[in-house]
Amino acid sequence: MIQANRTERANGASLDVSDTRRAASTRPAPTFAPGRRHVLDLDDFSAREVEKVFQNADAMREVMNREIKKVPTLRGKTVITLFTEASTRTRVSFEQAGKILSADVINVSGSGSSVEKGESLYNTALTLQAMNADIIVIRHAHSGAPYFLARHLDACVINAGDGTHAHPTQALLDMYTMRSHFGRLDGLKVAIVGDILYSRVARSNLWGLTMMGANVTLCAPKTLIPPDMLNGRTGEDGHPFANVKIETDLERALDGADVVYALRLQMERQQAGHLPSLREYSKTYGISAERLRLANPNALVMHPGPMNEGVEIDSEVAHGSRSVIEEQVANGVAIRMALLYEVATPMRG
Repeated sequence: MIQANRTERANGASLDVSDTRRAASTRPAPTFAPGRRHVLDLDDFSAREVEKVFQNADAMREVMNREIKKVPTLRGKTVITLFTEASTRTRVSFEQAGKILSADVINVSGSGSSVEKGESLYNTALTLQAMNADIIVIRHAHSGAPYFLARHLDACVINAGDGTHAHPTQALLDMYTMRSHFGRLDGLKVAIVGDILYSRVARSNLWGLTMMGANVTLCAPKTLIPPDMLNGRTGEDGHPFANVKIETDLERALDGADVVYALRLQMERQQAGHLPSLREYSKTYGISAERLRLANPNALVMHPGPMNEGVEIDSEVAHGSRSVIEEQVANGVAIRMALLYEVATPMRG
């Protein structure tokens, strides 16, 4: 459930953004509230801090567009990516982000590591920390794994996706992409369509988008909507998002949407009988060119990847003029550069 996935803040307290300081001599010169050691989800970010992430990502995009894409900002820092689940976009973008900032980046996967031999996550992480890792970027199949590491390690921890719980860096790059086109998030109508039940991307986007003032419509068959969202109530017996609408009719969900966000139908999790067939799902909930006409004329089409073309989204839509899916990937590098800088240099003056 959405509410059940609200885990504790690993750094113990909310940040005081009034004490934001600027770096005096480093180019680019991002600014953040000092003290953020971990990026675990967006439920402990303030709207002002999210805006600073975006401003810093602007500076990082400028670096990415240079002829020589290299700055010494994180020289001497070590970033370890620990991915026990398969990934292309997230893992490569973190690696690229670290290398552009001159960090030493070491990639560790579950396959071929001691994890395959039965070593616990804790002992694996202790081993990596003993190698003087400054930042551990973790993707793990179990919800809460990054929080566990953040409580027990000295290294900074960035959540690159944990189970069905959260994917904060994906949500930040999604919001950054929307903002770059509309100049704002406040008041945007965002339709998120697909496998809401198992989607960590949807959960983090809900925290981020609602905090920034967007109006979100979640659309899926009832079997793929968390039970606490279905009852339509907020508070103790419902979900915590006041400006979120639940819709099972795709055409109503797309009506007037500024952003159409298709979620990957997670084939590996569909053995529980949530759907009669993939064909039936595509027929009822697939984003086609015809259905896209119900959205605003300048609506963006987004997807976190990887895509099941012909299932949750038609190929002509995924690669059409309204699609910003490749732009999401490029923005992911800039957002992750900004976040690596933030956690690696928490006290700047």
